[in-house]
Amino acid sequence: MPEPPRQTLSVVIPTFNEEENIGRVYERLSGILEGLGLSWELIFSVDPCTDRTEDRIKELNEKDARVKMLRFSRRFGQPMATLAGMEAAVGDAVVVIDCDLQDPPELIEEMVSRWHEGFDVVYAQRRTRAGETLPKRFVSWIGYKVIRRIAEVEIPPNTGDFRLMSRRVVNHVLALEESHGFLRGLVSLVGFPQTSILYDRDQRAGGTSKYSQLTGSLLIGLNGVIGFSRYPLQMISVAGVLLSMFAFLLGLVYLVLKIAGTAFPIGNPTIVFLICFFSGIQLLSLGIMGEYVGRIYDEVRHRPKYILESRVGWADDDEA
Repeated sequence: MPEPPRQTLSVVIPTFNEEENIGRVYERLSGILEGLGLSWELIFSVDPCTDRTEDRIKELNEKDARVKMLRFSRRFGQPMATLAGMEAAVGDAVVVIDCDLQDPPELIEEMVSRWHEGFDVVYAQRRTRAGETLPKRFVSWIGYKVIRRIAEVEIPPNTGDFRLMSRRVVNHVLALEESHGFLRGLVSLVGFPQTSILYDRDQRAGGTSKYSQLTGSLLIGLNGVIGFSRYPLQMISVAGVLLSMFAFLLGLVYLVLKIAGTAFPIGNPTIVFLICFFSGIQLLSLGIMGEYVGRIYDEVRHRPKYILESRVGWADDDEA
């Protein structure tokens, strides 16, 4: 009887200006993948770079045809680069990992083992975070607490995009057609058996981070809250009821005091305080509603999530 075809593992690596790390990530990944007994491919999803990142990947492709590259027409960002790589992947399972090597590729061996045990998703959960500032760690801690409490799906804390997903999970995630690309939320929404692996996160192997640790974390957290919870909108309604009751009671107190003949000052400070307070609540409410309306606007336009300029490593390579 002929031997069944070997399973294929695709590794998707969103990349932007990582010239120093391309060789390192290939050496570490290829050494690990060769020992798994699987067919494999590396897909670099590249926003247009200003350094020699793309040249490095092309050089690797000339030596190893399993190295491939997707290049976008402009910078679409890491979430869209990840989804594009997942869509191009042909593997029975797909691993997503960053190019900075903060997430150790050696965990892939254990991920594959847990996949073979029957888990559709194996995500890496950070135990420690080397190289991250204290404000970044604090914002991440608060963000995961908030998201876990109010999200409509369970999003594991201390996780990033580093994970293995089976083919059926990848297919369902891509079928969702949501434009925000919050992968850890989309994977939780899809479901299927999932498990975690604890690890200690390393410092960057080289180069510098391409986004602010603090503002980047805030934007990611906001994306998760708006995309997977209506709780802020519900809180606006509750706040509106409570503030209306407060205003009514305040008016009632003034009325009672007036009827009783009590002398009390009604001056500028009280008016200024109330105007500022209620104006702040109104602007906050409008801002929250604006985030949801903006998300609806993004979804209904049906713009492409990304636009490819070229591909390297596929048999039908051409201009997109």
